[in-house]
Amino acid sequence: MKLVDISELAVSFSQHEGVVQAVRGISLHVNAGESVGIVGESGSGKSVTCMAVLRLLREPPARIIADRLELAGVDVLKADGKTLSSLRGRVAAMIFQDPMTAFDPVFTIGHQITETIRAHRRVSKAQARAEAEELLLRVEIKNAGDILGYYAHQLSGGMLQRAMIAMALSCRPQILFADEPTTALDVTIQAQILQLIKQLQAEFGMGLIMVTHDLGVVAETVDRVVVIYGGKVMEQGPVQDIFDDPKHPYTQALLNSMPGQTGGRRRLTEIKGASPNPANPPSGCPFHPRCAEVKPICSQTMPALEELSPNRQAACWRFQ
Repeated sequence: MKLVDISELAVSFSQHEGVVQAVRGISLHVNAGESVGIVGESGSGKSVTCMAVLRLLREPPARIIADRLELAGVDVLKADGKTLSSLRGRVAAMIFQDPMTAFDPVFTIGHQITETIRAHRRVSKAQARAEAEELLLRVEIKNAGDILGYYAHQLSGGMLQRAMIAMALSCRPQILFADEPTTALDVTIQAQILQLIKQLQAEFGMGLIMVTHDLGVVAETVDRVVVIYGGKVMEQGPVQDIFDDPKHPYTQALLNSMPGQTGGRRRLTEIKGASPNPANPPSGCPFHPRCAEVKPICSQTMPALEELSPNRQAACWRFQ
């Protein structure tokens, strides 16, 4: 069963200066129990894609169009507010990048988790609080009873991220969107949070979408990778295939720019140039201004995703 099914998703934002094209035709899917990583540089459209699926973008200024945009078989573009509210939490939940801004500062952590539980299930306040405490214990917060009475500013970044995971899991979602869940954390806490997400995914049988620009996180947590650049899918396939034999020049450049790939002291490899301006994206393949293997046709027409092998696709004129 496809929990997330996206075909030709486009998301734009109207501004005084013009229209910003954040996503320009992304297609991907996630099956039940599958873990998928969405990777790419900042501004490539990763977070916007996930928020569009959950309809969390304010419309206007956002404008969402797609041939298909389904969550657990429900067309979210046609869904009313009541249907969307029932999908959020019960079917899909999201861990946001910055837990400090995701929690309401005027309510306690316990209040926000219990309200999430009661919004989707008919349980008493006492029962919801007991479940909230159990969830905090699940995410390895030891003094869970005390933490329920704390406010967001009283907790560290790692503790807040754990509390956010607990809130996301409070309604046993079928799929979890993790949007850069370790960005603001130190390396030790990052490893703990990633391990926790993997354990909970296996325990609850959830699907997982891991949004990140960190290829090391992808290698540790997902089964399949979707590489996005300039609001378009460049390449997708099993994580081991992507790391062992990257096909698209952008994927190759991303992997080459990772530090520590070879022994000895050397200059860090960089991708020359800058990410495309979403308010004025380049014609053709969005990576062609920075590509070392560019051809004349690359600047004229965007190549389609070509099936290279089962479950392996790349959008590059070298394979057309």
